[in-house]
Amino acid sequence: MTPMPRPLLVFLTLALTLPPCRADWPGFLGPTRDGQSAETGLNWAWPKDGPPVAWSKEVGRGWAGPVVAGGRLVLFHRVGDEEVVECLDPATGKGVWAFKYPTRYRDDFGFDDGPRSTPLIAGDRVFTLGANGDLHAIDLATGAKLWGRNLLADYKADKGFFGVATSPTIAGGKLLVNVGGKGAGVVAFDPATGKEAWKATDDPAGYSSPAVAEVGGRVLAVFLTRNGLVALEPETGKVRYTHPWRPRIRESVNAATPLVWKGDIFLTVSYGTGAVLLRPKGDELEEVWANDKSLSCQYNSPVRVGDFLYGCHGRVDARAVELRCVEWATGAVKWSVPRAEATTLIAVDGSLLGLTEAGELIRFDADPAGYKERARAVVLTGPVRAAPALADGRLFARDGGKLVCVKLK
Repeated sequence: MTPMPRPLLVFLTLALTLPPCRADWPGFLGPTRDGQSAETGLNWAWPKDGPPVAWSKEVGRGWAGPVVAGGRLVLFHRVGDEEVVECLDPATGKGVWAFKYPTRYRDDFGFDDGPRSTPLIAGDRVFTLGANGDLHAIDLATGAKLWGRNLLADYKADKGFFGVATSPTIAGGKLLVNVGGKGAGVVAFDPATGKEAWKATDDPAGYSSPAVAEVGGRVLAVFLTRNGLVALEPETGKVRYTHPWRPRIRESVNAATPLVWKGDIFLTVSYGTGAVLLRPKGDELEEVWANDKSLSCQYNSPVRVGDFLYGCHGRVDARAVELRCVEWATGAVKWSVPRAEATTLIAVDGSLLGLTEAGELIRFDADPAGYKERARAVVLTGPVRAAPALADGRLFARDGGKLVCVKLK
């Protein structure tokens, strides 16, 4: 049999991994898990009070972002002592179905007792991971439970400082999670049954969510665990690359999602460790640049536009955040806005949209020449930790008590 050309194999693998509809936002950080939206023709002429809100809805607790696919909006939140997976009509906010189960999770620091992990819509299924490690597969059309298991119990994993928060992904036909157990740092599950397909590494779980991209000529699942980088083959679990990258102090998190571009991998954390750009060289990775002065992100994942990165530098909990533009190849800081709010960014239609922790929606130019803000409007009360979703001209965003649908088209 003639081997399949590698470019075609890569294309087919990604086609099976990513959703086909460009208007969908099916998981954490969008269809390509890097904060990029393919939408165009958005309305940037906002009224004085900001873009119109199509509808709003009172919701429960949690930091899990909304997701949209196949004409369905899925919200994951906590109401009372139940974690609730709720399906809504994205145009109206009306309920379609709800799946509920009891939870015993209590936040050690009293921040929030709700789920942190953004759901994943893949085909006709929704996958959710609760704050106490409850992993579920749910039928998107009906809300029926297809299977469920508790990862902390099954793999003797620790819940971490703030509960389980990594958002799963699908690659190579497997559902992948940074579980964090001994011998089960990363675990692959059969999406149809929930049965374990393979497990690899001893890496404890971080708060980062994995990316899927081509690295070193192969499509790999790229994780930033509690210990650092793990890039592995999604079909088999074979580890291809590792790179230690974590803070020296225990009271810390690795939370930003890795970014991959042209085969290079960008990692960023805070707590005196900083950022690193890694380049495959055979079976090893070499550091192109690394420092704690360019773009050290504590929670929010940066986005790339062209040859430049945009993101939040500094400690959110120390109120020392700067919004920055940094050159990908060198780490050179092109501009910096001091005393900024922690901001989740989406690159779309030639601009950058940002949702700040205070609940403000901002739009500014993706321009390394300088920060040029074009609009700002209050859409939520805050604090806002959940990542928003942008689908079919609508921005869906939530805080600790309300979900809003903002019309951008």
